[in-house]
Amino acid sequence: MPLACRVTLEQTRSIHKNTMSVNFWIELVIMLGCIFIGARFNGVGLGIWGGVGLFILSMGFGVVPTTPPVDVLLIILGVVTAAATMDAAGGIDFLVSVAEKIIRSNPKQITILAPLVTWLFTFLAGTGHVVYPLQPVIYEVAMSAGIRPERPMAVATIASQQSITASPVSAATAAVLGMFGAYHFTDFGLTDILLICVPSTLCGVIVAGFISMHLGKDLADDPEFQARVKAGLVKTSGSVGEREIPKTGKRSAMVFLICVALAVAAGLVPSLRTLPGADKPLGMATVLEIFMLVNAAAILVTCRPQVDKIVSTPTMRAGVVAMIGIFGLAWLGDSFVGAHKADLIASVGDIAKAMPWTFAFVLFFVSVLLYSQAATARAVMPLGAALGIPCQTLIAMFPAVNGYFFIPTYGSLVAAIAFDGSGTTRIGKYVLNHSFMIPGLVATIVAVTVGLGLSNVFY
Repeated sequence: MPLACRVTLEQTRSIHKNTMSVNFWIELVIMLGCIFIGARFNGVGLGIWGGVGLFILSMGFGVVPTTPPVDVLLIILGVVTAAATMDAAGGIDFLVSVAEKIIRSNPKQITILAPLVTWLFTFLAGTGHVVYPLQPVIYEVAMSAGIRPERPMAVATIASQQSITASPVSAATAAVLGMFGAYHFTDFGLTDILLICVPSTLCGVIVAGFISMHLGKDLADDPEFQARVKAGLVKTSGSVGEREIPKTGKRSAMVFLICVALAVAAGLVPSLRTLPGADKPLGMATVLEIFMLVNAAAILVTCRPQVDKIVSTPTMRAGVVAMIGIFGLAWLGDSFVGAHKADLIASVGDIAKAMPWTFAFVLFFVSVLLYSQAATARAVMPLGAALGIPCQTLIAMFPAVNGYFFIPTYGSLVAAIAFDGSGTTRIGKYVLNHSFMIPGLVATIVAVTVGLGLSNVFY
């Protein structure tokens, strides 16, 4: 009788385990399905369908929703408010004009120079939107130098997104900082992200630039290009005129960058953010939120932009879209991971601990679906933390969230194709054989590899 009872008990446990396994896979399919549907709507749709997924999991499967990612959203809101205020005052236009001058200074090296410029200005502004007005400039300079426009235009577009994972004021970086706070990674902060991701993404961009110099045929040897020239389909003359910069453009950019520098300095030197009588410094999330609001106020006072114009800038619109996406997706992802943390750790924890670099593939392929570095970081990075992957390793793999280029439907990719009047920047017959694939893969692989190497050296 005791034996029968024991067997029954073991059977009951087995049934319970299998039930949990079935629920896990059903919930995973629901979550991925909502992400897929949201991606088809793009932008705000990602966050909305993240909320739908959370509703189904909580009401249908009893998944308890976690706390929404408030800190991340507030950091992004602060950064976007400052950047949008600068944008309204003409600061983005000023930065673009400076970038134009740098690109035109050495036309023969544009395949290396253009991506470095787009990387730098995305790093400073925290948004990849600076690449849009630069794309026609890159095309014009490349054509005048007799260089295949596909080469600099493709890698410059990739560079503008790689830099987001190195920028101290990007929404993606804010998402990672928020994850640090949620998982009590008190020994890591903005300094560590900059220490690893700045050199790693720069290395990725430079290597991708050198490889891009040899991609595709030279214009003189390209029969498709020559056929387009004969048919009168190629724009050979420059189409970019003098950019009109508001008088407050330079001033607003300077104020913005000074405040960013002060925030970075506070991250580098904890004593600068330690209040009198306090035992420990303020968290970097709080510091960024305060500094960015002060940043916006300083621009308002010194440059007097139209307040109504701030909310209608491309920077503000992009920031709000990122916030809504993170709100829905990150909340859904956190809740799912929280409900199945034990199962996830038991199933893939050993692999993650033995080969932590494999988690980079997860980040990459999720980013392909989400089209957002910030949303990917906030939705997936906590899983890496739950699996016990060291924080420095997660930082090293941060550039893997730049998989947006894999399917060529992202805005900056489409814009680059449209601005290339030569027709060399394009989507291939098989869709995935497009102009951005090789530079994107090279930049991402090199960045992650270098980052992992640096994490071993520094930590």
